[in-house]
Amino acid sequence: MLEIGPGTGQATVPMAERGFNVTAIELGPNLAAVARRKLARFPPAAVVEGAFEDWPLPAEPFDAVVCATAFHWLDQSVRVTKAADALRPAGVLATIATHHIAGGDGQFFLDAQDCYRRWFDDNVDVRLPSGAEVPRDSNELEESGRFEPATFRRYEWEATYSTQQYVDLLSTYSDHRALAATQRRRLFECIARLIDQRYGGRIRKRYLNELRIAQRR
Repeated sequence: MLEIGPGTGQATVPMAERGFNVTAIELGPNLAAVARRKLARFPPAAVVEGAFEDWPLPAEPFDAVVCATAFHWLDQSVRVTKAADALRPAGVLATIATHHIAGGDGQFFLDAQDCYRRWFDDNVDVRLPSGAEVPRDSNELEESGRFEPATFRRYEWEATYSTQQYVDLLSTYSDHRALAATQRRRLFECIARLIDQRYGGRIRKRYLNELRIAQRR
């Protein structure tokens, strides 16, 4: 099995525990080092540091290519065809996507728009779709001609965050990290005040995890 973008190995370790031979390719050297430490007790698991787009595929094809929440970051002109090239005939490409959806403390996300308009973008709209409104997207797989029609599995769930936990979560989002330091600090302060003053220091957020599976032709 080939895993693209394992990060710290959050999904890799459970796969290794189930006895899969995993080769995981990770772009970030620090993340790769963490993943290696976590996988040290699994000799069949290996972490390769580098970009999937540039990595020379081994001669032996894989039964599966797996990518959890990182597929959209890969070069769109390469990711589907190279994933197909990495697979044996009838091997599967499995991608996992996480969507932010309506639910939990829905009013909080409406109230938070004031913070985003002030410190993020005057025209921003952070209203969230329902799970049913999130489209099932397999166009690039179909257009490549390399895969059979995809199947989908979807799971909705909620997480509860304290004020600090939610601010810490926001600080991992790439678009928030791209803000100027002062602007980002003001945005986080605004959101933290909102959670503390109107929501008792704790909010619930709803997610949709989507597993997309397609078999190589």
